[in-house]
Amino acid sequence: MGDGTRDLRVPRLAGAGGRRGQRRRGGRAVTGTGRADGGEAILAACRSLGVDVIFSSPGSEWAPVWEALARQARDGAAGPRYLDLMHETLAVAMATGYGLVTGRPQLVLLHAGPGLLQGACGIHGALLAGVGMVVCSAESLTYGEGLAAGDGAVDPGSQWYRNLSMVGGPQAFAAPWTKWSSQVGDVGTLYGSVVRAAELAARGPAGPVYLNVPVEVLLAPWDPARADVRPVAAAGRRVSADDEVERAARRLLAAERPVLVTESVGRAPDGFAALVELAELLAIPVVEPQSAVCANFPRTSPLHRGGEAGPLVREADLVVLACCRAPWYPPSSRPAGAEVLVIDDVPQRPVMAYQVLGADQYLEGDVGPTLRALTAKAKALGVDEQRVAARRAQLAAPAPARAGGGAGAAGPGLEAAEVAAALRELLDPRAAVVDETITHSRLIAEHLRAEEPLRYSYVQGGLGQGLGVALGVKLADPGREVVLTIGDGSLLYNPIIQALAASRSLGLPILIVVCDNRQYRSMKLNHLRFYPDGAAVAADDFRGVDLADAPEPADLVAPFGMFGATVTEAVDLRPTLARALESVRTGVTALVDVRLAR
Repeated sequence: MGDGTRDLRVPRLAGAGGRRGQRRRGGRAVTGTGRADGGEAILAACRSLGVDVIFSSPGSEWAPVWEALARQARDGAAGPRYLDLMHETLAVAMATGYGLVTGRPQLVLLHAGPGLLQGACGIHGALLAGVGMVVCSAESLTYGEGLAAGDGAVDPGSQWYRNLSMVGGPQAFAAPWTKWSSQVGDVGTLYGSVVRAAELAARGPAGPVYLNVPVEVLLAPWDPARADVRPVAAAGRRVSADDEVERAARRLLAAERPVLVTESVGRAPDGFAALVELAELLAIPVVEPQSAVCANFPRTSPLHRGGEAGPLVREADLVVLACCRAPWYPPSSRPAGAEVLVIDDVPQRPVMAYQVLGADQYLEGDVGPTLRALTAKAKALGVDEQRVAARRAQLAAPAPARAGGGAGAAGPGLEAAEVAAALRELLDPRAAVVDETITHSRLIAEHLRAEEPLRYSYVQGGLGQGLGVALGVKLADPGREVVLTIGDGSLLYNPIIQALAASRSLGLPILIVVCDNRQYRSMKLNHLRFYPDGAAVAADDFRGVDLADAPEPADLVAPFGMFGATVTEAVDLRPTLARALESVRTGVTALVDVRLAR
């Protein structure tokens, strides 16, 4: 870690060469460096929680955890897998990808305040994506002054005094971009604090939580017999009361022109299938708007009406918002002639500074069970089959498709829609596509035509997380084919070298498809939107756009022995992607740089 020090001293116990008192663990005395301390408490919490993986961009404070892991390996004990990763964003993003697949919080260990700040972009992305994880880093409480306590006192190392102290503690600046942030004050509360943090992270709205675990707490003796170590119970299910479900069902049954808008119902357990059942029962058209972040409903269904909610919403008499945090823009432009039914586990998102839903009724609780309860209630009340049949016939016509390339003149090269269509044809039906494009994201989602959960996931928050999220998805489900679609500008924000090294060393082959227009096109489009007749347009003199000096993406994988290729002609697209997939299927990551027209 670059924390500005030359003398990075690993924490030690005062009087390390002298005699230490015996401690007892599990009915036997443990002496010297074999004693149970805060590192053992953290591993015990991981076992109680069922944590699979500890993702770490390491710092010297974590020696107690490493020692506990070494004892775990020596003794052949069950416990979490530990991954050393070379960048904080990579560690956090891999935990995000892993959580998207499993739905269970994992542990992330970073270094002090600087490592936490380095990982902040990924942590904020996990907050927006609703992915639970426990993020920990450390500080010092004593800055070496605790040595007066005598034998057994901790010397944390001078770097904490000189360079790593944070006024108010790292938990203060982590608070705005985590769900919950706190400090562990004593080793006696460490096990319980980690368990509680993970339980908070998992409950709605799921998200990352932060624990500051000081060096002195990590090195203090820990007695597991006093910590009530036990497996952690699963969270209970939550569904709205029966009378609320009935009111919502009656609204649906009475509606003549209902429309269902969803951004993220596909991330809820059983959400995708439960939404399909409800929409199919009542022939409700479904829209995944620009703000959709995952596959929520089969794009091949005649009920799927694309990504433009406006026309349907304007004509609707009932709008159902299922896990939809930002349905209208501007936020106050709620349709005047329709009722609004909101179905969500946490409709009002605390991570949003401003949000307007305009609900006439809320159904709150776990989304999958709530949707199932609503469908069952509608069946019990009786469906007007004639009305539903008429709606179904009206929806039999295909939804209007978007134009292939979007705004702006096209130059030589391919269209993003062609890339997505080729991937749809060549990929395994279960393949997961992680998307970190900007101006091409809607086209990729539309032309992939996802038919099941995890087929499409958009990376939320700041750019630079895509490689890590894709690797995390692969780690959680090694048998699933994983593809990352990413803009050339987005790629440059990622920790490329560190991610490719992790892909090779961990045996996580993925396909990386770069949608390459040699520019930050989003920057240019916004400039044109605000100043369509400005000086930059007249002189063709734009800032913040040109990527002509960027390295060739296909060359970046060569040092790692990976497949790299560039596609400039449409005729070469499918053969090149097929060769790249052959490489991935034999265990070697591949990158295909596709030159786009715009």
